[in-house]
Amino acid sequence: MRFRAAVFALLVAALPAAAQSSLFLEDLTSPEVSEAVRAGKTTVLVPIGGTEWNGDHIALGKHNARAKLLAARIAERLGDALVAPVIAYVPEGAIDPPTQHMKHPGTITVPADAFEKSLASTARSLRHHGFHDIVLLGDHGGYIASLRKVAREVKGVLVPEAYYREMEHAGMDDTAATLAVDPKMVRDPKGANAEKGRAILDATVDRTVAEIRKSARAPVK
Repeated sequence: MRFRAAVFALLVAALPAAAQSSLFLEDLTSPEVSEAVRAGKTTVLVPIGGTEWNGDHIALGKHNARAKLLAARIAERLGDALVAPVIAYVPEGAIDPPTQHMKHPGTITVPADAFEKSLASTARSLRHHGFHDIVLLGDHGGYIASLRKVAREVKGVLVPEAYYREMEHAGMDDTAATLAVDPKMVRDPKGANAEKGRAILDATVDRTVAEIRKSARAPVK
């Protein structure tokens, strides 16, 4: 009994260290975020996905899963970045009458102005807490203009052009990239394979890391 209690105590004692090693903001406590910023993690990546129809063979959360995975890989490569929670609700068309992806069950949409205000407030919140560079990683081409608008209006916001790669919606490359993220999200690969998807993701990480390193702003005093 004493042995089990000792093991449990060791595991509990190790939890804070494990939490602090996480790249995800939502895994950390407020003091751990403050410590990370003081230690130099002054870049925060905001992965932006979408909950939408992805053909009849890919799950609705494709963009959310891909954006989170890519953001984590990019943050790890940068070494001075954390990852904010995924923004999963984005403009996807009108509701009544339905347009764009809203014609398909499960899609969730928000107005463009509400989306932009949410992004701007997110960026200002993060700057308030000491982050210098807020990087918006948009996984969906339909709202790239909104991201650029927020970057023009809010200090410290970056939108790396290298991150987004135009692919046929739910097409071969899109399916391959989803297989590389989580094969359970794909009901029918339709000839796509995860190996090609991994190459697509690797290239995205390489390009985006290079652009962020080149574009990151100096700390604002």
